[in-house]
Amino acid sequence: MSTYYAKKGEVPRDWVLIDATDQVLGRVASEAAQILKGKRKPQYTPHVDTGDFVVIVNAEKIKVTGAKATDKVYFRHSGYPSGLKEETFEVALKKHPERIIEHAVKGMLPKNTLGRAMGKKLKVYAGPDHPHEAQKPRRITLEA
Repeated sequence: MSTYYAKKGEVPRDWVLIDATDQVLGRVASEAAQILKGKRKPQYTPHVDTGDFVVIVNAEKIKVTGAKATDKVYFRHSGYPSGLKEETFEVALKKHPERIIEHAVKGMLPKNTLGRAMGKKLKVYAGPDHPHEAQKPRRITLEA
């Protein structure tokens, strides 16, 4: 018997909805990364994108444990001299809460072309509304 390898167009893609209200950032991000990779599917193949689409709503209500709200710092650079920008978790949560979850999830994906393709299947929204109702996403609940 030969080993089964999934092919690119062979795996069906589902849509999954995660509500981030009062959830811990790392737990939501690791669950989303597992779904994006497709590791929960029986036909998982490491070199093929077998994952599902993930929609995360209520990103503005995400939490972190300990003193990370004040101590965790996000950096970005404009590319110009002295263009380093930094902001704490609290400031980033007020300005653009979607980026916090995207940053955490993309850090858990492979750092190659396959990982970037998986990252494009992640949709994060600050509030409870999202434009993906037509795809009928399956809601999953995470343990608190």
